Amino acid sequence: MEINNSNLVIGFAVTASFCTFKKVFPEISNIADEHIEVVPIMSENSYSTDTRFGTASEHIEFLEGATGNKVIHTIKDAEPIGPKKMLDALVIAPCTGNTLAKLANGIADTTVTLAAKSHLRNKRPIIIAVSSNDSLGNNAKNIGMLLNQKNIYFVPFAQDDCVNKENSIVAKMDLILPTLKCALEGKQIQPVLV
Repeated sequence: MEINNSNLVIGFAVTASFCTFKKVFPEISNIADEHIEVVPIMSENSYSTDTRFGTASEHIEFLEGATGNKVIHTIKDAEPIGPKKMLDALVIAPCTGNTLAKLANGIADTTVTLAAKSHLRNKRPIIIAVSSNDSLGNNAKNIGMLLNQKNIYFVPFAQDDCVNKENSIVAKMDLILPTLKCALEGKQIQPVLV
């Protein structure tokens, strides 16, 4: 599938599913390798929290190095995304259950959810790569609502451990770029459930 990469600007928002970063970060580089400008966005927790999966400063350094842009990490800096039409598409990967629930219910009280709300005013695509232990529990209804919402597209997802975490779903992060390309054409990549 061919898209015109010249002048494309993609927002890439990272939320605090820290265990998924090692699968997500290479996909940011893959998008940048397509000569697409990437604007990194981080939730407050992902921007400020050190975990066993790495320090916040390491993650910020990677994102800024891979994209050549400073990380947007405050509501104030996310607000102009819509009015200035800064992005052609917004990827949220990983998208936690908390962020998923807020998106489904119109809550815009974090950097990432405000970026999404601001971006949606332009009727441009948002691509969600879910990573949540309660995707088939309390968040199942939110996934259903978002699957039915215009300009929202999902990276194909599957249960990641149906024996020990039967409600857990993680997107196939290596499908972020193909999902993005489909979304830019107004299409949901198929199959969604893999």
